[in-house]
Amino acid sequence: MDLAPPLTRLIDALRRLPGIGQKSAQRIAFHILRADGAEADELGAAIAGVKQQLRFCSICNNITEQDPCHYCSNPQRNPSVVCVVEEPHNILAVEKSRQYDGMYHVLGGVIAPLQGVGPEQLKIPSLLARLRAEGADGQPVVREIILATDPNAEGEATALYLARLLKPLGVRVSRIGMGIPVGSEIEYADEVTMTKALEGRREL
Repeated sequence: MDLAPPLTRLIDALRRLPGIGQKSAQRIAFHILRADGAEADELGAAIAGVKQQLRFCSICNNITEQDPCHYCSNPQRNPSVVCVVEEPHNILAVEKSRQYDGMYHVLGGVIAPLQGVGPEQLKIPSLLARLRAEGADGQPVVREIILATDPNAEGEATALYLARLLKPLGVRVSRIGMGIPVGSEIEYADEVTMTKALEGRREL
């Protein structure tokens, strides 16, 4: 069956989203087609709003409406500890533990040579800049880096690379404990598992 060009265009656009195949794209497209105009307009406005209103925090690279983000601008958080994560949504998993009150740094990915991603594609220079910052006492503000990359091959390789890079700078470098199973992703960790992972972090 030949579909109308606007519907075909929508299906093709949906198929480019992660985790959406041909059948799922068709179901979503026909749902949007059947929805009333207000619902379709709301969806379109929400997508446009994400692109127009959100930006990356100039300090930690988290997604935010305001710069700096609410973590970096919160005086109640501990600036001496920085938890390094792969993507902004990983912050939500760490926050679920309610055991961490430090700062964050989003790398924007992991080292993955097969996908053509090396250290130069990650937000490592801005992390190094944060380590050079000094407080009023002349001492470094950041004293510990927690590496909270996923416990898979790419995440482990990234953690080891960062550990070798950061330890000579005199900062304590630790890795989250293996409360999170090897091969899984932090995004899907439950509250208890994430708490155990933070408690069981180890120095690298």
